Order: sequence, then structure tokens, then C-alpha cells
Amino acid sequence: QVQLVESGGGLVQPGGSLRLSCAASGGSFSLYAMAWYRQGPGKQRELVALIATGGGTTYGNSMRGRFTISRDNAKNTVYLQMNSLKPEDTAIYFCNVYSKNYWGQGTQVTVSS
Repeated sequence: QVQLVESGGGLVQPGGSLRLSCAASGGSFSLYAMAWYRQGPGKQRELVALIATGGGTTYGNSMRGRFTISRDNAKNTVYLQMNSLKPEDTAIYFCNVYSKNYWGQGTQVTVSS
């Protein structure tokens, strides 16, 4: 059983930055592809970014160039650096073991002036 705990969300002004972290325990972290998803108010959950075991990355169209996903296998942690934030980035951000039903509880990101 894998446990995922997100942190780093909060309120930020448009154009600002946040760094989310997701700490994993209970599994073989380095063997998992990891992903961040988000769900905005009244919207479906969408893929934000994905990082493969070898470090290759994939991003959602609206995030490319602004967000960076990374991982530290020694710390069993995956990160999401978010820059140039926009109000439409407001959502609950979830960490996920990609293609598996392991999810964190989510962390709220609110972009507002």
C-alpha cells in the first residue's frame, strides 16, 4: 500500500509561483511513474504533469513552459514547480502513482489578487 502526502499549496497572486511536494511511503518509489493531476471548481480532473522512472516528462497543454515536475528518489518525493500562475490554475492538486489507484488527499492552490 502506497501513501502519498501533498504539501505546498496556498494562496498566491497572479504571476506568482508555488512549489508542491508529494512524499511517498509504503512502496518502491523509484519504480513508479508519478503524476500530478488537478481538479478545478466544476471541472473534471486533468493531468498536469507526469514523470517517468527514467526522468522523462509530459505536461498538459496549458501547463507546458510554466510548470516543471521533478523527483528525488532518495527522498521518495515528487515536486511540481509552478510559475507564472493564472487564476485558471486554481484547483485542488493531487499526487498520483501513474496508472495506479494511489492518490494523495490533495492540496488547494488558489490564484487570486
